[in-house]
Amino acid sequence: MPYDFDHLIERRHTNSIKWTAYPPDVLPLWVADMDFAAPEPILRALRQTIQHGILGYDVPGKVLRETVAARMKSLYEWEVAPQSVVPITGLVSGFYAAAQTLCRPGDGYLIQPPVYMPFNDIQKHQGVIRQEARLEFTTHNGLLEYHIDWAAFENAFHRGGSRTKMFLLCNPHNPTGQMYSAEELQRMAQTCLKQEAIIVSDEIHSELILEDKKHIPIASLSAEIAQNTITLVAPSKTFNIAGLFCGFAIIPNRHLRERYKEQVERMTLHVNSLGYVAAQAAFSGECDDWLAELRAYLKTNRDFLVNFIRSELPAIRLTCPEATYLAWLDCSELVHSGKIGTSPYEFFLKKARVALNDGATFGTGGEYFVRLNFACPRSTLEQALERMKNALA
Repeated sequence: MPYDFDHLIERRHTNSIKWTAYPPDVLPLWVADMDFAAPEPILRALRQTIQHGILGYDVPGKVLRETVAARMKSLYEWEVAPQSVVPITGLVSGFYAAAQTLCRPGDGYLIQPPVYMPFNDIQKHQGVIRQEARLEFTTHNGLLEYHIDWAAFENAFHRGGSRTKMFLLCNPHNPTGQMYSAEELQRMAQTCLKQEAIIVSDEIHSELILEDKKHIPIASLSAEIAQNTITLVAPSKTFNIAGLFCGFAIIPNRHLRERYKEQVERMTLHVNSLGYVAAQAAFSGECDDWLAELRAYLKTNRDFLVNFIRSELPAIRLTCPEATYLAWLDCSELVHSGKIGTSPYEFFLKKARVALNDGATFGTGGEYFVRLNFACPRSTLEQALERMKNALA
């Protein structure tokens, strides 16, 4: 069945964060929110629930947990017990709950910047110490390729005298779009076991794979690693239902799971009842045809973006993301030449009227970068890139 991802849906008057944060003449390619309608099986399930007429308090049923477990088995050949699945309101609240469960004030948590903005902010709210193992990159034909500096990673644990209680992994990685290999995941996991740090793995983009590769949940590598891991998944990015606030923590370790559930209750992270409905439909398999076409469309958008930047804006280097719908653009050459000032984000907002994410908010290694969301109709992407080109002319 063909799906029309070229169709423009007006969002400026819908309270959309993406489309109302900036003036109407600005094209928003920033927050990770797609400009495509959610698939019909999800919308149909929501309509049926609303037509019932009662929208009272709900609890997640056994069927939903079984559906999440079956999804993990179907996609990754990962055996998950349904009782290991803990509903949460989203992945940010999920890893905040993990930090509260695992860390006391003064403890450390490890991240790999540049990385998803809220990873950097846990220390502001939890009283824990951020420890960093920066990802490094090389450049080939104008494309950035990120890799782990293993010495930096292994030496980052317990740095500064703070015992590292949690390693916060982003896989696939946001903003670089990198997918980690089994060997890389195994080495990270073994280091965490050695250092007695729990892995909290944000895998929200795991179904948005643009290459002929398979996502590997780090907890699927072995039973020992699974017992040391909290895996966070959600249908929100994949099926564009982030506003329904429903995700899942998969925690095979029973003792750790009970501690985590207690923290979720203390934080009153109660999922929207419509979020349960949408998640059930999303993970049921009914939307998989739509998802296959979405990934194909995103890949053509990604390839168009990469080719445009390389041919029309050669001073900008970028990633060619293996996963996600997010590209990571290095504008440092433009900054150092004096052509755009010190903030690419401000330049493209003011001169091109295109809103991107400021790379500086992704932490160490994000200076002079911007993140671009290409999950939009091709015409929107083309218009934004032409504006950026003209601003630099």
